[in-house]
Amino acid sequence: MNSKPKTQNSKLAIVALGSNLGDSRKIILDAMARLQNLSDQPILKSSLWQTSPVNCPPDSPRFVNAVAGLVPRTGETPESLLEKLRSLEKESGRQPKMALNEPRPLDLDLIAFGAETRATPELVLPHPRAHQRRFVLQPLSEIAPELVLPGQGKTVSQLLAGLADDETVVRL
Repeated sequence: MNSKPKTQNSKLAIVALGSNLGDSRKIILDAMARLQNLSDQPILKSSLWQTSPVNCPPDSPRFVNAVAGLVPRTGETPESLLEKLRSLEKESGRQPKMALNEPRPLDLDLIAFGAETRATPELVLPHPRAHQRRFVLQPLSEIAPELVLPGQGKTVSQLLAGLADDETVVRL
């Protein structure tokens, strides 16, 4: 886990990383290294976590998940960052969706972009289900436990403490 960048959490872009196809550990670590190229400061990196698939097709493999926090470069917008995340997914072998939440080598979700909010067909910020997902909140609590996602009244740590234990999340 890295120390915090010298900025307020309100300026962080939070990216959730997941993989359940291929060498998931390597894919996530490579993606984190590539995310560093999108940040003006060293990124915050959570541990890797093995998690049970949530709302996935039957017999989906377990995921490796992590969260990264980066300080967007000057002029970066949520939309331009989302495009870069989608490019990274494709470069890692992600194919167009055939089924909802199907296995994939790399999934990058933009969870938050500072205090920005969006509600478009392409992008909803903050991510509409992040506050309900242990596989996002557990790693996020390592790098930004006091962060309050836009629209939430509780910190990441408080949201995590209030979740039911219906997801298996194990630090790798």
